Amino acid sequence: MRAASCSDSMTGGGLVPDGPAVADTTTADKVRRIVLAMAPQPPAELSDEHRLVEDLGFDSLRLMELTVVLERAFALPRFRPEELVGVRRVDAVIALISGTVAAADASGEVPR
Repeated sequence: MRAASCSDSMTGGGLVPDGPAVADTTTADKVRRIVLAMAPQPPAELSDEHRLVEDLGFDSLRLMELTVVLERAFALPRFRPEELVGVRRVDAVIALISGTVAAADASGEVPR
């Protein structure tokens, strides 16, 4: 599987759909698909316990790209660096995105 770039997801590469999540796809599944598509060293099967750097080959630049793609895919505001500290595994990425989406839904914020 080819690793996608940020530009792929934003120019119709088909890896990250624009707009709201498809009704039959959960947030966690969408996050997993994005992480897998962008992983420099994608495994045959992605596990929530996979570590972003050690197992999937993300470096600092690729992690920043992943953050931007996730923010855009879920229409979220930019994450502050302190919000990303400790996000080292796929399950932590899922928790961060799910929590942010739930908080936005609860507050009634309109996605950008």
